[in-house]
Amino acid sequence: MSGQLRFEILGPQRAWYADREIDLGPGKQRAVLAVLLLSPGRPVSTGQIIEAVWPEDPPANGPNVVQKYVAGLRRVLEPDRSPRTPGQVLSLTDAGYLLRVDPDAVDAIRFERGVQAARRHTSESPEQALAELTDALARWHGEPFTGFSGGVFEAARHRLVELRAVALETRAELELDSGRHRETVGELVELVAEFPVRERLRHQYMLALYRSGRQAEALAAYRDIDSLLREEHGIGPGEALRELHARILRADPTLTAGVPNAERHALTVPAQATAPVQEDIPPVPAAVHLYADQPSPLHPARDGLPAGSPSPFAVTQPRRERQLLPTWVSTLTTVLGTVLALVSFGTGTWLVVLAYAVRRRSRRLGLAALGYLLTATLLVVLIATDDLETEDSPAEVFSGLGVIFICWLVGSLHIVLLNSWVWGRITGRPRVAQALAEERRIRRQQARNLLHRYPSARLEFAIGRPDVPRAFDDGGLVDVNAVPDHVLATLPGLTDAQRRQVAMDRWVRGPYGSMEELAARCPLPAAATEALRDVLLFLPVQPPATTRSTERFGHR
Repeated sequence: MSGQLRFEILGPQRAWYADREIDLGPGKQRAVLAVLLLSPGRPVSTGQIIEAVWPEDPPANGPNVVQKYVAGLRRVLEPDRSPRTPGQVLSLTDAGYLLRVDPDAVDAIRFERGVQAARRHTSESPEQALAELTDALARWHGEPFTGFSGGVFEAARHRLVELRAVALETRAELELDSGRHRETVGELVELVAEFPVRERLRHQYMLALYRSGRQAEALAAYRDIDSLLREEHGIGPGEALRELHARILRADPTLTAGVPNAERHALTVPAQATAPVQEDIPPVPAAVHLYADQPSPLHPARDGLPAGSPSPFAVTQPRRERQLLPTWVSTLTTVLGTVLALVSFGTGTWLVVLAYAVRRRSRRLGLAALGYLLTATLLVVLIATDDLETEDSPAEVFSGLGVIFICWLVGSLHIVLLNSWVWGRITGRPRVAQALAEERRIRRQQARNLLHRYPSARLEFAIGRPDVPRAFDDGGLVDVNAVPDHVLATLPGLTDAQRRQVAMDRWVRGPYGSMEELAARCPLPAAATEALRDVLLFLPVQPPATTRSTERFGHR
């Protein structure tokens, strides 16, 4: 019967026997089947099923509950089987439950194999690669594992969604290379709306518009992504987009449909995606450009790169939007600004605050400068309309003194507090330290996001390995399962005894899977776990050969 079974997980979960759709039962039973479909033909232990289906609150009698749902699946997948006959489709082995179905019976696996086949044919036969990508993408009916929560399903969902996005980008590239830019514009409009911050898609959209004779719309598309990135993430477009924008402005003739293949930009994708890190992945606030000057996304991945070849993970480190001024410059600026505010009786305060707003790109300071400008204007109006021969009323005197107080004294004090050194002494945390801490936090976020998208980057950049020389700055992340004991001795927020306990427990009982497991095995206070959560990684232990590769990458 297994040869006639078909399963769909790219969208609503469904199953068929021949042409008849199967009722898969309640939600938890469907979730158990989804876990098994992630590894068809390979046994899955009961513990793995429990962790995936009940990540937050596993049942007390977990194995019995799993056995109940497996029995329900056997009834629907093998309705003709005798109750006392061993299951042929879903059986129990020493290593766990085994779903015996052809991998091609699962649409997600056929989708991945289609993308891999396109990778093999993109150089020799672009038309065949385009047809294989179109066929693979046609299997996508929606976001996979809808309704299932937990780290296992989230990781699998993210991997499949990312693979689809890359396949869409590659198909658009092949269509542009074949001269179908006018037909591709409509599809790219929808893709840009679905993936608004994917710069590769925006690059293709601008190029398709320009080749279709719509230069103004291509420039407008660049302005849209520039505004979006700056307002939402505080960054600008990447180098490839900026270069295309400049070439469109000067009407570069190489942007026509006959542009040589050597001038195309491509996005490198790992030949094989593995399970992402079981960590919450925060949004990336700074650009990580992974496609400039790299091989085509469907070229087979190489284990070794010849000298001079671009890395398959070319990462641009975050560029700080505002460099901190030297102390003497900052002090001189504060003194001159305060003097200007005092000498002008507050009428020049708005100008100083506006200069700080432009320098720091702060909307809040810009609004403050506007407030000072309006107050100074009111002061000038009061002075200009004052009748010197008539005695002012107490209300008029009070309002005039209030305006002067705001513009003169409050404004001067505000300018003094804008000095980083002064503000740091008042708050107890200098602005420089805040900026450095924020930058390291951003780098940690970027490194986690890179691991989430491309797990093999842990080898390329030795992420989480401060004991290995490397050029990549991951913001101080520590892979607790890989670093030696002397690195564990530097973990923040722990006493010496707790650090020794972590090292000893790891040696005796093996690697850790999560922060919760670490806190349970080595009883740690809540304050300590919160301090560690931001810096620790819990990556699977690499086999010896891979570990040696990590050392080699680190010493390059």
